[in-house]
Amino acid sequence: MDLNATRMFVTAVQSGSLSAAALRLNVPLPTLSRRIRRLERDLRVQLIERGTRGVTLTRAGMQFYETTGFGIDALLKAEDVLRSGQAQYAGVLRVSLPPSFEPWWDMLGAFQERYPHIKVCAMTSERNVDLRHEGIDVALQLGRIIDDRMVARRLVSYRHVLVASPSLAERLNVRSPDELPTCPCAVWSSHPADESSWRIGDKVLRDGVRFVTNDYLHLRIRALRGEVVTELPPFLAAEPIRNGTLRVLFPELAMPLQYISLVYPSHRHPSSLVRAYLDYCEEHVASFATLASQGAPASTASRPPRA
Repeated sequence: MDLNATRMFVTAVQSGSLSAAALRLNVPLPTLSRRIRRLERDLRVQLIERGTRGVTLTRAGMQFYETTGFGIDALLKAEDVLRSGQAQYAGVLRVSLPPSFEPWWDMLGAFQERYPHIKVCAMTSERNVDLRHEGIDVALQLGRIIDDRMVARRLVSYRHVLVASPSLAERLNVRSPDELPTCPCAVWSSHPADESSWRIGDKVLRDGVRFVTNDYLHLRIRALRGEVVTELPPFLAAEPIRNGTLRVLFPELAMPLQYISLVYPSHRHPSSLVRAYLDYCEEHVASFATLASQGAPASTASRPPRA
């Protein structure tokens, strides 16, 4: 049996498409497709159904993948182990993260200083990406992870803060969250057409929203200009709060907890590059939690306890 063709088949299954597998293995797509077809001829079974949305396993293909997948991963792991020093950490790492996560940009830069031979491809999206179909190795995701096809390492939790410029806060002179509907409020939403709201303490604000965007940096700019009251992740608000250009409103009332996790597919043995990235982020996430707590005087940001 052709082990290289088997590796191509396993990679195609894990990547979700032949084109993504060809990209990951750095081989021409026609070559990869031809080798898998030859493997099917040698085995005298059809392993995959090819479609416009990627590949789907046949019943025989599922049996073959379950038998060979972990073996191929074990061989690749053994190959990694044989490499030494920085040579082990060379290649392409594809990561996904939400937009506007400024501290993570710094962390990625520091990660590449430690591992200079790793090329990082960082894609930003406010949605939870489909790792298999989009060829992502590790995604930074917000909220609770409920997909049992994924392994999630929860890194930190934090709360957003409600802010306004001092001049706007003094002009509005709001004394209670009940008065927020009378204020020019700007809200983050991944679906601007949907109803937008805040929850602060036991209050839910649905009225008074005048601007909606899926970009927290845009919200920060509008707040710094004195145009809107808005919520910000504490790591984006920390410096303006420290220098007095933004003021926290109702610091005694907590906004909902936000969770950050690193996610990768459960069926895929993490490569040396993925393990290096996971461990580095876990090692340095304390600085992120510190930034979050500095920006949120009435709430906390914390790492989850180690198992």
